[in-house]
Amino acid sequence: MENREKYLSFVVPCYNSESYMARCIESLLPGGEDVEIIIVDDGSVDDTGKIADEYARKYPSIVRAIHQENGGHGAGLNAGLNHATGLYFKVVDSDDWIDEESYHQILDTLHNLCSAGCMLDMMISNFVYEKEGARHKSATRYHNILPQGQLFGWEETRNFKIGKYILMHSVIYRTQLLRDCHLVLPKHTFYVDNLFVYVPLPYVKTMYYLDVDFYRYYIGRDDQSVNEKNMIKNIDQQIKVNKLMVDAYDLWKIPDRHLRHYMLNYLEIITVISTVMLLKSGTEENLEKKRELWTYIKNADIRLFHKLRNRIMGQTLNLPGKGGRKLSLTIYKISQKVIGFN
Repeated sequence: MENREKYLSFVVPCYNSESYMARCIESLLPGGEDVEIIIVDDGSVDDTGKIADEYARKYPSIVRAIHQENGGHGAGLNAGLNHATGLYFKVVDSDDWIDEESYHQILDTLHNLCSAGCMLDMMISNFVYEKEGARHKSATRYHNILPQGQLFGWEETRNFKIGKYILMHSVIYRTQLLRDCHLVLPKHTFYVDNLFVYVPLPYVKTMYYLDVDFYRYYIGRDDQSVNEKNMIKNIDQQIKVNKLMVDAYDLWKIPDRHLRHYMLNYLEIITVISTVMLLKSGTEENLEKKRELWTYIKNADIRLFHKLRNRIMGQTLNLPGKGGRKLSLTIYKISQKVIGFN
C-alpha cells in the first residue's frame, strides 16, 4: 500500500515536555492520514523521548519521533523542516494545542485549494491566548485586515495595527517555500519564532485567511521564555534575533510597498521589545547594550535607523537620562492599556 501524500506537516519541538506534550499531540491526531506529526525530542532528560516513541509506534503512518542532542527551539524547527514531507508546514509548541473544529476547516481548505491547483504560499488563522487563571481569553484575529474566502497578495491587505502581527501561532507556510528561502534558525537561541515568520515573507506571493480560532497559545509556566523576568534574563538572545532580522534584508530593495511597510513594522516591534526589556532591567550593563543595539542598526542601515528612531515608539524609548528612561517606561505601560500593545 502506497503512502498517502500529506497535506500538512506538524513539527512539535519538545524539551522536557513529559507533563504536557500529550495534550498537544492528541489535538493533532484527528488530522489522520492527511497529516504527519514530527515530534522532535531535543535532548530531553525526562520521559519526553519515551512518550514520543510510544506515539510513533501507535500511529506509525502519522507520527515520527526524532531524537537529537539539545540545540534549542531553532534546532528543533530545523530538524522538523529537514524531515517534513507534507505540502505545508506548521509549528505547534509542545505546551500548546489546536482546536479540533477549526482544524478540520483548515484541512478542508488546504484540500480544496490543492485540488483546484492553487499555489498557496501562506495560510493565516487566528490564535487564542490560553492564559492560566484568566477568566477572559483574548484572541488575535485578522478579519479587519485580511480578505476572506479568496487567495490574495500583499497589495490587498489593510494596515496592521500596533500589537497585531502575523506570528508563528497564526501561520502555515508552504514547505518548499521555507526551503527556497534557505531558512536555517540559530541553535541555543530563544525567540527564533520571529525569524521563522520574518525571513520567508518576501517569498510569499499568495495568502489565504481563514477566520477560525485554530491555535491555542498557553501562557502560565514560570519557565516560559516569554515571561518578562525570563526575557530580561535572556536579553542577549533577544538582541541576537533582533540583529539577525536587521541583517536579513535590505528593506528598501523590496519592491512591494505593502510588504515592505509590514516588515518595517514587524522589525520595529521587535526592536521596541528589545529596548523595553533593556530599560526595565535598569542595569548599566543593559543600558549600554541598548545603546549598542541602536548603534548596530545605525551602522547597518542608516535609513532604517532614522525610520525606527523617529517613529513614536522610537522617540519615546530613547528619552535621555534617568528621568527620560522612567518616563519612557511609563508611556510604554500606558500604551499597553490604551491600545492593547503587548
